[in-house]
Amino acid sequence: MSDTIAADEPFFRALLTPHRSLGRVGFFILMGALGFGWLVTGVIFLLDGAWPILCFCGLAMLGIYIAFRLNYRAARAREEVTLSRTLLDIRKTAPSGKSEEHCFNPFWARFSVNRHSEIGITRMAVTSRYETVAIGSFLNPDDRESFATAFSRALATAKGR
Repeated sequence: MSDTIAADEPFFRALLTPHRSLGRVGFFILMGALGFGWLVTGVIFLLDGAWPILCFCGLAMLGIYIAFRLNYRAARAREEVTLSRTLLDIRKTAPSGKSEEHCFNPFWARFSVNRHSEIGITRMAVTSRYETVAIGSFLNPDDRESFATAFSRALATAKGR
């Protein structure tokens, strides 16, 4: 009985999340600096009688704000990969919060990696019989390399190689 419990215990866990280099404080500093710069520019044009420029500066500011908010929303995506000797579980969570789960038998699962000579890994996927699930599409090239190396080793361990 203890062998069954030990076989079901996950020995590899990974939480994949998109990287964002600009944090919350940096975002507010950037928006403040842009707002101040555009306000000064807009007032100069307003004093010269070109008042529509002030409106366009406001629209540009709104556009940049919306673009950053959408980018931060996309950063809520997550992928959880858990591997034991009997189960490979991939849970993908979209930015909206909708989650989908894919379960594989590690002995039937195959991890495939597509590489480009200059870029590195361009695609990672787990395939088992009739189902293929892409993994880590939002990761940067270095993170894809490190995940692919660690996951390949863990999958080989699960298969007893």
